[in-house]
Amino acid sequence: MNPKVPETLEQAPLAYENAEFLSSPDGRMLRILAEYQEPLGRFRRERIQDTVVFFGSARFRALDVASSELELLANTGSSEAAPKDAQPASPEEIASGEASAQKLRLAEAAVEMAHYYEDARRLAGLVASWAKTLPGRRHRFVVTSGGGPGIMEAANRGAYEAGCKTIGLNIKLPFEQHPNPYITPALSFDFHYFFMRKYWFAYLAKALVVFPGGFGTLDEMFELLTLAQTKKLAKKITVVIYGSSYWKNVINLELLAEKGAIAQADLELFQFADTPEQAFELLKKGLTENHLESEYEREQAKLEKQDDSAPGVHEMLGPDIAKTR
Repeated sequence: MNPKVPETLEQAPLAYENAEFLSSPDGRMLRILAEYQEPLGRFRRERIQDTVVFFGSARFRALDVASSELELLANTGSSEAAPKDAQPASPEEIASGEASAQKLRLAEAAVEMAHYYEDARRLAGLVASWAKTLPGRRHRFVVTSGGGPGIMEAANRGAYEAGCKTIGLNIKLPFEQHPNPYITPALSFDFHYFFMRKYWFAYLAKALVVFPGGFGTLDEMFELLTLAQTKKLAKKITVVIYGSSYWKNVINLELLAEKGAIAQADLELFQFADTPEQAFELLKKGLTENHLESEYEREQAKLEKQDDSAPGVHEMLGPDIAKTR
């Protein structure tokens, strides 16, 4: 008796179209590579050479001209508001004397953070407007943020209002979130892996501005300072810490040097600023001396002046990813 002929098998999925495989532990390496290669391709298409990164709190929404309400978000990057009893006091509560001490403190903090929002917005506009005047086929010192609300939104907004491209490197989190609306659509990214997101922050940045923030801001700031301190990146990075009164109450960096935890020279890795104009002058000076006037930049400028309809070698290289020592 002949055995029963098996039914025709369905076509096996191609490995790169197999969603079950791609989302499995075995597909992790491909997911990591995708978070390198896909952004790289987009940066090339959009002709992004390098960036100026803005870090800062995502927890507060801005004091906008359309509203006098200040709102505290539930979590960093979340689109959900914090509970009502955790919100700052409203102007009505303050006027009536019904606000608790905690709500009054939060209201004062919210006004302070709204002030930093406007400063970040203005500073980003100054940086973007200046960068727009620089010659070359690629976009220089593109304002970049973590893509969320708060200071991140302010940075993207300032660059957007200056008519420039601006980058948002968002991160997938276990609660509802969304990118802010001021990011250039082709330069809006969403990462699964924190370390791949940090890679793109660090390796394209020629300068860093650190506005007041929390755990995430501290983490990102010290990561970049550590790379600069250990000379791991083969480039000079200008670090501006914005809001000296806030930061000197949060961390005592001078004490680290006094106790020998860092070298005295490490205090020269960053500078404090308290106005957008002061911060812009520090950034402009550092970026000009370390990058625009460097021997490497002069050589690349010669290449870009070649009258050739085909893309030059400098353009074909894509973004200026820092080498590692």
